[in-house]
Amino acid sequence: MVLRRYRRGSRSPGRLARGTPRRRRGACTGRLGAMSGPETQAEPVREAVRAYAARQPQLAAATAGWVTLIRTLLDDAGIDYLSVTGRTKSVASFAAKANRALDGRLVYPDPLEQVTDQIGVRVITYVHSDVAAVAELLDDELTILDDRDLGEETARAGRFGYASRHLLVRTDAAEEHPELVGERASVQVRTVLQHAWAEFEHDIRYKGNVPEDAAADLDRRFTLAAGLIELADREFATIRERIQAAAPGSTAEADADHIVGQELATFLAGHYSDAGWSHTDHYDWIAGLLAELGIDSVDDLDDLLTSVDADAVIRRMGYRYPAGAVRRLDDALLAIFGEQYVTLEGNSHRVPLLRARLEKLTTPEG
Repeated sequence: MVLRRYRRGSRSPGRLARGTPRRRRGACTGRLGAMSGPETQAEPVREAVRAYAARQPQLAAATAGWVTLIRTLLDDAGIDYLSVTGRTKSVASFAAKANRALDGRLVYPDPLEQVTDQIGVRVITYVHSDVAAVAELLDDELTILDDRDLGEETARAGRFGYASRHLLVRTDAAEEHPELVGERASVQVRTVLQHAWAEFEHDIRYKGNVPEDAAADLDRRFTLAAGLIELADREFATIRERIQAAAPGSTAEADADHIVGQELATFLAGHYSDAGWSHTDHYDWIAGLLAELGIDSVDDLDDLLTSVDADAVIRRMGYRYPAGAVRRLDDALLAIFGEQYVTLEGNSHRVPLLRARLEKLTTPEG
């Protein structure tokens, strides 16, 4: 079973404590826990831990590579997110997991292969609809080895609680990402509210001592908080949809002599009313590209965009997930200016990517 460390959604909410201090994760609880006595030092486990320790520099480099790749994919797709972070599993944590046993048998007989969260990446989004968009994007761009929606599993059981999308991924793009070939990544995708609940709940359940007489009440409060968070996530999504639907083409007047990010965001919310929000920094970034092109007002931009067939761009790009407003504008500018847009100074870091997109835009539709 993959992603065992994060399977908090399967826990019944009514079992916080039983009158004894909470053991650390990996400690024996019932029949599942670390092996004791001489078995703990079993040679296969020791060999696996030594091999894992030797791979730490390689894993650390791969972790950084996975974070960069996933962040690049999200930025290119125009999906809004709060953060993308990564961590490499420590040797101590790997050893504890490798030693875990059930009924006297190792849970992971081949820990180097079966412990799948050696590289962990976490994506935090603002609204729940973007969790699905991120998962769909990863499915399009990477090989998915496992995909579990723990929030959906909890809901199907008629409960409120831990909610997060867990994917196990790999890439076969040896030329573009040689350091990632053969290195799987365990990717968690959740909203900022789901993340706050999960982190706080984890600290209380696993790092604190919960008195017997407080356990039931705290379980009830965690369940209540999870329900409120689910409701809040829905309301945030509704707020975003209402703002996008009501946004005018442009209501702001810029104080500067060029288009600024906030003004551009307002304009794009109206022009691409069906598009998702983009990362806040990206509005400033593409405003800089507009300045390079000599487009200094939203009126000029509005006139320019009438010259491109937006529906044709969508068909040729073949978006499989809701493209953000900045990505939609990016592709429209590429369709209009072609190679001139590719060679802008602000695009110097993504010339091959833009040329691949330009080929899609200029290839006749079949």
